Amino acid sequence: MIHPTAIIHPDAEIGSNVSIGAFSIIDADVSIGDNCTIDPHVWLTGLTTLDENNFVGFGSHIGGTPQDVSFDKSIKSGVQIGKGNTIREHVTIHRSTSEGGLTTLADNNMLMINSHLAHDVHVGSNNNLANSVLIAGHINIGSNCFLGGGAGFHQFIKIGDYAICQGNAAITKDIPPYCMAHGQNHLAGLNVIGLRRAGFNADQRKEIKSVYNLLFKSGLGMTEALRQASETNWSPETQLLLDAAKNPSRKGIMM
Repeated sequence: MIHPTAIIHPDAEIGSNVSIGAFSIIDADVSIGDNCTIDPHVWLTGLTTLDENNFVGFGSHIGGTPQDVSFDKSIKSGVQIGKGNTIREHVTIHRSTSEGGLTTLADNNMLMINSHLAHDVHVGSNNNLANSVLIAGHINIGSNCFLGGGAGFHQFIKIGDYAICQGNAAITKDIPPYCMAHGQNHLAGLNVIGLRRAGFNADQRKEIKSVYNLLFKSGLGMTEALRQASETNWSPETQLLLDAAKNPSRKGIMM
């Protein structure tokens, strides 16, 4: 299952039933779980861990040095990847900028061709990043999101659960949970189809919509909208949207 031209450091940990293609490089501090497939010409380096059932496509580079001009290359940091991820061709995932820090990707994500996760990014589960999606450093992405091809995301922002973003968008503010974004920091309403597909019932969708309208469509300032929202007891699903509005990143939330 390991091609004779692959270069694997003797200290690397390789699980059972792992396939490693021609000319791939697996460095000393890398751990690969069971049933993973590593295509040809892949380079895994740094303190990089892959759990079981991952696929890493041709030419991908995981655990590389952050693109940060102030980064000290002597810092030991890494990348932690969960289970069942599909990482397609020429994807790059860079290690953290902090000692012992990790860039993380949870479970069952699809990273399409040429997508990029910069240092200190944290990604949840069941996300789809289309071709050439660019995620800058220190971004937190929730779960069940779809980010369209060629979209770029500025450092330090948050992308909430079930968010969807149009291709070629330029995003510099938080995308709230359940919301659709397009262009340059424009909201396009709720991801209603995504919520239906995810099993949110009519009452849940109605409640989320009422809070969305209060926060983003009522004409109220965010402080007053949140004050009014605090007078009602909401479901945990709706509270997720309110919490995102209460605790935005340093870049602020999209309005």
